[in-house]
Amino acid sequence: MRLSKLINGIYTKSLPVSFEDFDVSTISCDSREEQKNGLFVALAGAQFKGEDFIKDAMDKGAKVIVVASRHPEAVRPKDLKTPLDSSPLGLRMTTDNACVLEVDDPKYFLYCIGQRFYGNPSDKIKSVGVTGTNGKTTITYLIESIIHAAFKRCGVIGTVNYRIGEKILPSKNTTPGFLDNQRFLAQLVGWGVDYSVMEASSHALDQGRLEGVNFSAGIFTNLTQDHLDYHKDMEAYFGAKSLLFKNLSSTAVSIVNVDDEYGRRLRPICQSHSFTYAIDSPADVRAQNINYHLSGTYFEIIFPEGAIKVHTRFIGKHNVYNILAAFAWGLSEDFSPEIIRQGIENLSHVPGRLEGLENDKGIFIFIDYAHTEDGLVNVLKSLRAVTLMKIILVFGCGGDRDRTKRPKMGRAACELADYSFVTSDNPRSEDPQAIIDEVITGFTKENYETCVDRKEAIGRALKLAQRDQIVLIAGKGHEDYQVFKDRTISFNEREIVKDLINTRC
Repeated sequence: MRLSKLINGIYTKSLPVSFEDFDVSTISCDSREEQKNGLFVALAGAQFKGEDFIKDAMDKGAKVIVVASRHPEAVRPKDLKTPLDSSPLGLRMTTDNACVLEVDDPKYFLYCIGQRFYGNPSDKIKSVGVTGTNGKTTITYLIESIIHAAFKRCGVIGTVNYRIGEKILPSKNTTPGFLDNQRFLAQLVGWGVDYSVMEASSHALDQGRLEGVNFSAGIFTNLTQDHLDYHKDMEAYFGAKSLLFKNLSSTAVSIVNVDDEYGRRLRPICQSHSFTYAIDSPADVRAQNINYHLSGTYFEIIFPEGAIKVHTRFIGKHNVYNILAAFAWGLSEDFSPEIIRQGIENLSHVPGRLEGLENDKGIFIFIDYAHTEDGLVNVLKSLRAVTLMKIILVFGCGGDRDRTKRPKMGRAACELADYSFVTSDNPRSEDPQAIIDEVITGFTKENYETCVDRKEAIGRALKLAQRDQIVLIAGKGHEDYQVFKDRTISFNEREIVKDLINTRC
């Protein structure tokens, strides 16, 4: 796109003649990206200055550099040997033949040109945002399956991966950055896709990564303690989550779990039309006559136009909530109840969400992403509701994250599992043993042992388990790696269990 067209009405100063017809091939705020003939916006971060990366961006081919307005000498790119010239404040040229634009707010400038560069894709596709502490990933899979049952196409951005039909891309973050979202949406529009379904993390909402996405629906699952290392307290955490709903247009729909305290608080905030769902409270969409089994769950969904019976292979009350949320969304899209049910029942599992691993030892082995107190409680209670079998738990807590949840997870394990192996999760920069020591302060019984090596802990649990007993490996779920201070290693628990179960004594 021509630079003059890209910035028209956004940047009001004149461009030099040599750049009026300059064709911008890429826009970026990440100096690591290839950006031949690109425009680079130098954004400030929490621990760095965007201007420090200008030289790197120019080495990658950036020809237009956007910086925050200030004294000319203050914006000299770090380590840039050729000086900026003394043209008027607001527009300067470097001897590297790059154009430097000064703007009052680089982030706002990026948001404006980003949407224009990619053709305002959010206005051409229906986007669904799913937020809350637990359930986001499962709900996106359910909605995707419902959309496919309706013979429509969708793209999904989430914790497990990014995918469009059969095309699967690795997930960098639960919710990508602003430009990544615009690129993804533009791709979907170009491919004629009908829907975009996104997990909306609290970090992304707080940092403005979802700006420029015109959501047609927002879904709220629940709110329990997590990410307090970032948000500091639950009110700030709730405030970040609520941004999704405050920013919805009047034509959008809010789908809210009113069994959750924060969901009830959220409803008055919603400016859009709302659908509510619940099990224990009055709501637009409710579940009744629920029967839980290790093989799945049977229940009836009550909605304004009638009722429908559902059988799912998913286990537990928390998954009933997830299904209700997806069902409510389907109704808001005027899909028939039969199509919605078909989509729900077509989905057999979600990677790392109470995912059962087949084996010939007669042990029920599950992998789950539960990494919060509430998540762990939900999974353990779900298993307790369907069996009296012994539950052996393997779990840990991540490093460089909210430390206050560690003893709480220990207490949950102590109370709800028969025996636990407390081990490492992703220790990151922390000492794994120190994390474990904090977790075990929550135990009030000696129904646990510690083992820093996660693979060894899994092996011990499998060796201890007898036929018809349960081994729950919690915390990492879909992840196939483990992060330490100085390295990241491959760690696929499905493959590890397969190898260990075959050598089990």
